[in-house]
Amino acid sequence: MKTQAVILAAGESSRFWPLNNRHKSLFAIMGKPIIWYTIDSLKQAGIKDVIIIQNKEKQIEAELKNNPITGVKIKYLTQEQPKGTGDAVLLAKDLLVEKFLVLNAEHVDACLYIKKILALKKDAVLTCSKTKNPGIYGIIAIQGDKVVDIVEKPQPGKEPSDLKILGIHVLNKEFLSYLSQEPDHPYSLMLALAKYAKQKNVGFLDVKKEESFTLKYPWDVFAIRDFVFKKYLKKKIQPGAKVAKTAVLQGDVFVAKGAKIDEQTVIKGPCYIGPNSVIAARNVLRGPLNIEDNVHTGALMELKDSIIQSGTHFHSGYLGNSVIGRDCRFGAGLLCANRRIDRKNILAVVKGEKVDTGSTYAGFYCGDNAKFGVGVKTMPGIIIGNNVIVGPGITVFKNVEDNQKILQNES
Repeated sequence: MKTQAVILAAGESSRFWPLNNRHKSLFAIMGKPIIWYTIDSLKQAGIKDVIIIQNKEKQIEAELKNNPITGVKIKYLTQEQPKGTGDAVLLAKDLLVEKFLVLNAEHVDACLYIKKILALKKDAVLTCSKTKNPGIYGIIAIQGDKVVDIVEKPQPGKEPSDLKILGIHVLNKEFLSYLSQEPDHPYSLMLALAKYAKQKNVGFLDVKKEESFTLKYPWDVFAIRDFVFKKYLKKKIQPGAKVAKTAVLQGDVFVAKGAKIDEQTVIKGPCYIGPNSVIAARNVLRGPLNIEDNVHTGALMELKDSIIQSGTHFHSGYLGNSVIGRDCRFGAGLLCANRRIDRKNILAVVKGEKVDTGSTYAGFYCGDNAKFGVGVKTMPGIIIGNNVIVGPGITVFKNVEDNQKILQNES
């Protein structure tokens, strides 16, 4: 019997701000949107019948037409209003066979788990992994090899376990009757699964933490980049790329067609440099680095362990452990602080709450079309919105909302 997959790609992804101008699964790694790798992962696991639930802008459908995947049948359905994941799954009910997969659009690792969860003889199966921050996830309660309840974002001290739901499920047609009884709610899918688990035989697959990831916050894209690099990145200079004789390329460095690497630049892989990007003279690039198409740097720029979307330009300076959106402009002398003085984990403020990035290294996370004057400094873990202007000589100590101008330092 064939197995179908329903990919959920219609949510607003508010915690992914400022990189959520488009659905977060359209964030680009190695020239393709994240959802492309998820579909390819399904294909590798033998799943070739895919239903994608997208939002009313239909950007995912348009993007995948520009990045087709052969051998996979894709059906697109549109969720006109953001009514939650349960409503999204129900849109596909008339297309579904008895057993099917439901997964979030960022699961480029799906091929690691699908055969294992399909092999479990249960009414439904959930994938999960251990977490140190249960208060921001759906957490399962278990008895033996069964899930008996799900608690969404449990209060401290009331966690039923330390196992968070990852967002790859095996479900069946019977479950849809439970789901259809739930009112529209952001967590309607989890609420229905909790009721189903109390009455049916629901299993789980505990995935090792180092093998799993989610895409909730901007810094989560680093784990996805690293997974994609390990699987897809190869050392290559494509025809039409120009690399100066005095440039030094070490390790796995991919230079795409039309890209240019100037004199005395040193690039230490893994590193992807997209089409028509220009890396100027005497740059230092320290991977892992993902640089999309039409990114330009000036002389004496240092880039380290960052992800840069298409069309962004830098003059000179230092950028480390950062995620930068599309079509940004950075003047000369950019200085990005990426460590605390006390070397503790760096916290970021998301929707008014402090969130641990899980790392002692974190630069800043910047939306699209930001413009920075000369000599700007940024502190670790800050988030800078879309269409922001930061004036010359400014030190940015805290988050900057979309469409704001900062033209003088705080007193």
